[in-house]
Amino acid sequence: MLDLDKALLLLPPMAQKKLQRFAEIATFPNVLQYPEGMQGQWNTFFKNNFPITLELACGKGEYTVSLATIYPQRNFIGVDLKGNRMWVGAKKALEDQINNAAFLRTHIDKIAQYFNKGEVDEIWITFPDPHLRTSRAKKRLTHPQYLRLYNKILKEGGLLHLKTDSPDLYEFTKTVISLYGLNTVRDIIDIHKDENIAPDLQIKTYYESLDIAQSKKVFYLCFTLPKEIKQDDEELKSQLKTLN
Repeated sequence: MLDLDKALLLLPPMAQKKLQRFAEIATFPNVLQYPEGMQGQWNTFFKNNFPITLELACGKGEYTVSLATIYPQRNFIGVDLKGNRMWVGAKKALEDQINNAAFLRTHIDKIAQYFNKGEVDEIWITFPDPHLRTSRAKKRLTHPQYLRLYNKILKEGGLLHLKTDSPDLYEFTKTVISLYGLNTVRDIIDIHKDENIAPDLQIKTYYESLDIAQSKKVFYLCFTLPKEIKQDDEELKSQLKTLN
């Protein structure tokens, strides 16, 4: 039987790299993969009582690490399913001794399994897949079904931040905010034209540099959720179906 090192050599270089990263993050103390019993335990994990911010669909984790650097008195957790990408941010956090940054590998639709109500102070959604097809609208991370999940873990008045180069996702989210009675805190059509841009909006990720949407703009929405998000009656369902 081949040992692991010899077996790796038989794989294409990209596959070798991915498997090596998966093996490494399994040893990283700042990465938790599908953990159990973490509800209410995050401040024990971080060994402090700092407020917690999540970055959903964190990719390579640049935003998580950068936010943790800017705000050392807060804890940040990048959430994603793709461990080989997450490896980049997790390794940098370890090398730079950024102890208030961690990573959670799991499905985002399972997020409520890992946090108690009110355990999360803020959520960032940075350059997520906009899922442009109407048939895939429910996969958008600002769709009401996801907002209801966030409501299970966010503290009352906790902020949700969306940063995207997709005008379609931006407009979709604005419409959801209006339809469901959410509260807009800040709405910026192009953050690069804002003269008073905050440090946390100046962070640029790998995906932002690609400008996949070719919009030449970066949109930003900050909003809060009500205590309960209204359920979808027939009128709301009809309105949601018309959104692109």
